[in-house]
Amino acid sequence: MTYQPGGDKKNSEFFEEYRMKIFERRKSSGIEDLLGTMRGIVLQVETGEVLPYLHELYLMGPYRFSAAFKNNTHNVYVLTSHPDYPRMFVLEPRDKDYADEITMFNRLYPLSSKKPNARYIGEIFSTKDVNETRSTLESHSVRFNYHHETKNPFFTDAHFVFTFPSDFTCNRVGYTQENIDDYDVLQLGTPFELEPEVMDSLNQVLAFGEAHKLNKLVLGVDHLATRILAGEREDAILEFLTMSNHYFWGAYNISEMNSSTNVTRNGYVDNDKKSPAKVFTANNTPSFVNSFENLPMPTEDFVRNYGRRLHHVAYEVLDGDHKSGEKNVDYVVQTLKDKGIPFLAHVVGECLDEPNLKQIFSKHSQYSILITEYVERCHAYEGFFTKSNVAALTEAAGKDERYDHGHVFD
Repeated sequence: MTYQPGGDKKNSEFFEEYRMKIFERRKSSGIEDLLGTMRGIVLQVETGEVLPYLHELYLMGPYRFSAAFKNNTHNVYVLTSHPDYPRMFVLEPRDKDYADEITMFNRLYPLSSKKPNARYIGEIFSTKDVNETRSTLESHSVRFNYHHETKNPFFTDAHFVFTFPSDFTCNRVGYTQENIDDYDVLQLGTPFELEPEVMDSLNQVLAFGEAHKLNKLVLGVDHLATRILAGEREDAILEFLTMSNHYFWGAYNISEMNSSTNVTRNGYVDNDKKSPAKVFTANNTPSFVNSFENLPMPTEDFVRNYGRRLHHVAYEVLDGDHKSGEKNVDYVVQTLKDKGIPFLAHVVGECLDEPNLKQIFSKHSQYSILITEYVERCHAYEGFFTKSNVAALTEAAGKDERYDHGHVFD
């Protein structure tokens, strides 16, 4: 309650008033005491693309296959990393013609319509009492899905409760009071095994990572970054603060890209990887107003091309100097490049004698549409970015996210 957010992005009086009211209501209503850490992240890929996506995840990050289940509409793949870090749930529609609200969202936009079922879905938080959490948040006008409102039983029949997709981010928030590793209790569906040849191929990727020490260098999810429209920035942040136990860490203008980066964090953990930060990026002006000034607007263009959605998942890289004579993040990126993983531009930032950051974006995954970011915090740097780094990364991503259609989406 006494923390003063950092940054130079000025928020409205409305935002500041309701930011404090939301914190006060979380405490008085019991939500602050009910909620714990982020225990899962959920995403979906196209039918038939989950196995190559698992290979990509094995190569690029710390997640490893744990179990698989099937319900009436989807296969559900559970991946784990460090025991204290969120699990990953990858959903795959069993029917290639499957369609639900996710499909409809994706089909609205020119660059997401090519993968109508591929989307980051949202996070799952632990709670002491899932029914009380839902009841309390419903009294705060947060809507939850019930059985008749969505086709995928994962959102209603497993031991989770999920909100409706947000009007501002299209992401959901889920909650569970169960042990995230107790699959019998979670009731994710009928268990099934991956074919031996699939496990063999995944183990080959795992062996490559171990041989090159990638598994010891890429640690866990550091933050999750959503891109939203300029006029919805404050509402999206306030909504997430209502549904979580995060606090507003700060907002920073990235003037070169005509945008701002806004961060929420979980104040109850000593390590962000235990409950990753949520980042909200938005243009400073909407596209039609920006047309008077013709400033850069890659963030607004991304939303108009792909829709409101998660843009990237960031992994933290262990800080240190690799024996090859470069920083660990440089070694990780070069090793992945040698295996055919494409990146946007080059590693940005410097790590000399002062605390600083080195960061880089991969290209969009052809399976999840997500970018993977790697970030190395040198000398215990406190924060998620530097302005110059973010400007360079945003510019590089913007060049890769263009849609040529006259001058409308350029």
